[in-house]
Amino acid sequence: MQEESREKIVEAVGLTKVFKDFWMRPKARAVDNVDLEIYPNEIFGLLGPNGSGKSTIIKMILGLLHKTRGRLLVFGKPPSDVMVKKHIGFLPEESYLYRFLNPRETLDYYGKLFGLNRKVRRRRTDELLDMVGLTQVSHRAIGEFSKGMTRRIGIAQALINDPDFLILDEPTSGLDPIGTRQVKDLIIELGKRGKTILLSSHLLADVEDVCDRMVMLYGGKIRAQGTVDELLCDTERTMIEVPRLNVDTISRIEQVIQECEGFAIDKVHAPRQKLEQLFMEIVERARQEQVATSGALDGGRTAAFLRSDEGEGDELIDNLLRDDPEALKAKPVEAVQRKEEAESDRVLDSLMQDEQSEETAPRARPVSETQPDAPSPDDVDDSVIDSLLGSEEDDSDDRKRDKG
Repeated sequence: MQEESREKIVEAVGLTKVFKDFWMRPKARAVDNVDLEIYPNEIFGLLGPNGSGKSTIIKMILGLLHKTRGRLLVFGKPPSDVMVKKHIGFLPEESYLYRFLNPRETLDYYGKLFGLNRKVRRRRTDELLDMVGLTQVSHRAIGEFSKGMTRRIGIAQALINDPDFLILDEPTSGLDPIGTRQVKDLIIELGKRGKTILLSSHLLADVEDVCDRMVMLYGGKIRAQGTVDELLCDTERTMIEVPRLNVDTISRIEQVIQECEGFAIDKVHAPRQKLEQLFMEIVERARQEQVATSGALDGGRTAAFLRSDEGEGDELIDNLLRDDPEALKAKPVEAVQRKEEAESDRVLDSLMQDEQSEETAPRARPVSETQPDAPSPDDVDDSVIDSLLGSEEDDSDDRKRDKG
């Protein structure tokens, strides 16, 4: 099937963005007459130096900036269409997260923004924290994290809604070589699972390793585009790889080349492995020796909900137990605790509704008689998250009244 006949996730024709000053005079042409298409199940790369227009294109796709001219469609609709947003996951170049929330509370907060129920939020949070290697620090406030660890939780945040279209702006910024390799492996795995990914980066190796197609930007214009093989294939040279040869064999081969082609061998050298490969081998040996580290651990498997292999067994069992009181008595202690937490949350929500107009400061989570005195690191302080959600709704109402 030709690409022209396939459905397009993103379609841009003559896309132009001109920034203007206070007097509406053109100040900078950030994007200049760009044509590009992104197709389903494709990893598409945006390459270019700083100031080439990569982030501006991403912001227009997200509807954060309005185009000056041209046509831009996302899932066949204008980027301003609100229904498009639920299918998109976005990791910005700089992660803007609440510093006083821990990773579990952060993912729970963004899950609530997407309307996910408590059970789904809890399962996806556990899977994502394990995937990005932050389970062991899930109780610490994000304000205490390094840039690399913050980047990891930002990647988890971008995946919490299981998006069809994932936009990553400099995803490996601030990550060590281990984290960089894990992110690239994750991108490749998500591509195999049917996700469409837009990767923006000025790190050429990142794009080369994972992308199917790419465009190269400079000055807001596309300077080159195509598949990785099309752009990187050197048509002027031929490489032959064989096991190591002795000097006499190389001399005889050079004589044959001179007789047949009329030129000599340019260079004979032993192949070198990549520095990334050497680094990962050293780290792996240290792990086998069980050397202690206080940094982020190696990420686990791709989250189950991203692999599209989530089972429905838990939900079926819960439904059966709900209908069978005797079976409910036989439920594991953990399931009973989850039921108690759910009841506690319902009481908390009712109290918050009564006091929302009188008190906006974060309130402490009520402790039931069956819970231990010290809070568990896995607990999520719903009152803080709900206060954030409530404040955003109040801001939205104020803006509506101002417009009125």
